[in-house]
Amino acid sequence: MDTNDARNKAEELKGKAKEKVGDWTDNESLQAEGLSDQAKAKAKQAGENIKDAAEDAAESLRNR
Repeated sequence: MDTNDARNKAEELKGKAKEKVGDWTDNESLQAEGLSDQAKAKAKQAGENIKDAAEDAAESLRNR
């Protein structure tokens, strides 16, 4: 796991925590903020995964 993966996971966990606190306190704004944080983290991770796959494919082509 590289630093970007760790940051994305931390952001996702922070979002889950906000969502749960919002659930417990009936704070819809905090729930929404938590869901938004989770979605952003997942989108960033998807971008990282695509970048990694492209780098792997390029490396594979260079090694032929």
